[in-house]
Amino acid sequence: MSEITVYSNTWCCDCRRAKSFLKDRGIAYREINIDHNPEAEATVLRVNNGKRKVPTIEVEGRYFPMSPFDPYRFAEELKIPLNK
Repeated sequence: MSEITVYSNTWCCDCRRAKSFLKDRGIAYREINIDHNPEAEATVLRVNNGKRKVPTIEVEGRYFPMSPFDPYRFAEELKIPLNK
């Protein structure tokens, strides 16, 4: 599977859900906290039309917001099984 990057922050419950979804399925990902990384925050704003939407997921150079968290859409976007 391609590298997955999760742009997140510490207080976001949807971020925790997305990361838990990946962990539960044994899928590796890289996390970038946009509260501590101005370049990552700029990326999130750029790809979300000026909105600070987290989590924003990057896969193969493609970005999509996952707020509110939707496990069905997340599985579909990543092309992975919904169930563990």
